[in-house]
Amino acid sequence: MQVELFTQKAAEYVGALVEQNQFLQVANSRRTSRLMNDFEKKQKKAQAKAEALAQSWKPYDSSKKLMEAWTHYLRDTGERSILTMDALRESSDNFFDHQAKGCPPVLIYDYEVVMEGRNLARPCNYMLLKIIPPEGVEVHDWKRPYVIVDPRAGHGAGIGGFKEDSQVGVALHDGHPVYFVAFHPMPEPKQTLADVTHAEAAFLREIASRHPDSPKPIVVGNCQGGWATAVLAAIYPDLVGPIVLNGAPMAYWSGKMGQDPMRYSGGITGGIVPALLSADLSDGIFDGANLVHNFEMLNPGRNWFRKYYDLYSNIDTSEQRYLEFQRWWGGFYFMTEEEFRWILDNLFIGNKLSKNEAFLEPGRPIDLKCIKSPIIVFSSYGDNITPPDQALNWIADTYTDEAEIEILGQRILYMLHDEVGHLGIFVSSNIAKREHTQVASTLKAIESLAPGLYKLQVIEQEGEGCDAKFTVNFARKTIEDMMKETGERNEEKAFAGVARFSESCEDVYDSTLGPLLKTMGSPQTAELTRDMHPLRLTNGAFASTNPFMFWPTMAAAAVKQTHKPNLAKTPFHYWEEMVADSIQNGWDALRDCREAFIENSFLSFWASPSAVEYGRALSHRRPKVPMQDLHSLTSIQNALKKIEQGGVAAAIVRIALLLADTPAAVQGDKLQRFNEVLTTWAPFKSMDPKTRNFLIHDQTLIARFELEAGYNALPVLLKNERDKTRAYKALKYVLGDEEALPPTSRDMWRSIKSTFNWD
Repeated sequence: MQVELFTQKAAEYVGALVEQNQFLQVANSRRTSRLMNDFEKKQKKAQAKAEALAQSWKPYDSSKKLMEAWTHYLRDTGERSILTMDALRESSDNFFDHQAKGCPPVLIYDYEVVMEGRNLARPCNYMLLKIIPPEGVEVHDWKRPYVIVDPRAGHGAGIGGFKEDSQVGVALHDGHPVYFVAFHPMPEPKQTLADVTHAEAAFLREIASRHPDSPKPIVVGNCQGGWATAVLAAIYPDLVGPIVLNGAPMAYWSGKMGQDPMRYSGGITGGIVPALLSADLSDGIFDGANLVHNFEMLNPGRNWFRKYYDLYSNIDTSEQRYLEFQRWWGGFYFMTEEEFRWILDNLFIGNKLSKNEAFLEPGRPIDLKCIKSPIIVFSSYGDNITPPDQALNWIADTYTDEAEIEILGQRILYMLHDEVGHLGIFVSSNIAKREHTQVASTLKAIESLAPGLYKLQVIEQEGEGCDAKFTVNFARKTIEDMMKETGERNEEKAFAGVARFSESCEDVYDSTLGPLLKTMGSPQTAELTRDMHPLRLTNGAFASTNPFMFWPTMAAAAVKQTHKPNLAKTPFHYWEEMVADSIQNGWDALRDCREAFIENSFLSFWASPSAVEYGRALSHRRPKVPMQDLHSLTSIQNALKKIEQGGVAAAIVRIALLLADTPAAVQGDKLQRFNEVLTTWAPFKSMDPKTRNFLIHDQTLIARFELEAGYNALPVLLKNERDKTRAYKALKYVLGDEEALPPTSRDMWRSIKSTFNWD
């Protein structure tokens, strides 16, 4: 017996070693493939520029012309250098001016402060702003308000309204009142995430009192604001309408091996202790500049070189854009130790939120299944801060399968972009014109969808630029379908060991070193430490107070009087661009080496059999519930009892759901017409929204669990000719052209028409 047990354990250990080796092979193979693709793209780009450089020499066929070109280049690069130095001076001056003003939101829209979180019973540094529509834009108080929650992840608020073509702009131009949840740089003493959540709930109550005739507000959460919005909706489900999670990390252990390095940080740095140490040495305050520094390290070639070269090379056109972005990027915000401890324990390291194990505060669990409002998740494959795995996998962790989503009456839609980066999700004009506009349009009708999991697909139909017209489809998906788009998750068991190790170290730290360090810190030393942060030093290095900036300022004033934008490129300009590309590629190579070292080190240690066994207690998954067990649930049985109840209203909804369930995708125009029928046609227009939602929910469960019985009961629901005529008109309007229906839907529709003698 003991020999068999030993043999079994040995086999399991060997299997675990083989699996760890597979993880390393997959990570390195995928990384190598990705780097080779990047190298080929860079090589093609370099070759094109080399050819352009070779061609640029042809007009300069004499030494005189060549000298003229050299002289022209020297003058041009000298003027650009001086103007760039002046732009850096202005940026540094803006940095200190922005700090002196308290780092206000970088919104381009005027606003008024509606509520101050610092005045609440549980004070926090959050505030509610109402966006004042620009001239020529009219909003209606009866329309559903938009509430935008920006991330508090090192930076300040305003990125959601940074441009005219933005989330704020889309909502305003559609006539919706827009509110913005912003925050002050410094938190209130001992502020917690619970204080913030309760403050946001108070904000929503204030909005509801201002718009008594409108539906519940749409809440849009960007990045960190996304998971905060999910927590708010789970704790206060009756206060929010549909919620939109843009680039929001919800499942922190998820990602793809070989390309998502940020998730390994906790395991490499030793868990939560370094962050607690930093906060205790800074008088209980965590500096957001540390988070920004981590973001910059993901793309050092861009952040530490390219953006400055782009400013220098396009100084005549890019200066204002650079200054506006730096004002937001360089506005650093802070968190209390209590806030950041909660974030690390429950999100970054513990990953408890997606598994429904997080507590907002003692006695108040966070159950994401309590969210009643529809959820739209927007992510991108080009996002290296919140990859699609982290944005979507919480759905698989929270719900056993798509059937549970339907049983709970929930509607979850996810949307994936192919290439936009993390910040582009919030600030890109193209995203605002396409994805955010279609999300805004979809939100008007999303509650008419049958409960379930959908993929929202935005398809460009015709036209270009601002004139482009799009269509939206809703493809029904299973959780298994969704998981195929996010990828494997077997390596996530390694993060459970990190979480357990972090908890153990946290307990030791709190009982030994932590209390001692708290007595040693002071506000003065904390402020000095923050002022000496490398990002603050570099952001303020070129300010007018720097005596060495006197000469560039004077020189720039003279250059601006005579400078003309350089339209003719000499061979030296092409050479300059190639050198710049080489420098950026060098930074990228260092980053790639660093990320490879981090990932291999993490997998070598934390994916080892002993480390995986150490974290096994925290490495569980929600089991699937058998279909027969689901069928016996009270909510389903209550719905099935209504198979022959509800009359013409139930018949219209049931038939529409039967027809919508057969094709691969529900077209957006049909959903819009269905929503119109449900809100403006009899007998629905007299229903309140809650009753209408219950009706859709019941009919969804009937269509899923008793399809044949539900179909056979239709004649009982449509007993007289008046009801049959009313149902036929409504359904024919919703479906549109019968010939355009997918074959399965068309066959079912013809069968239903034959049953009721509809022509």
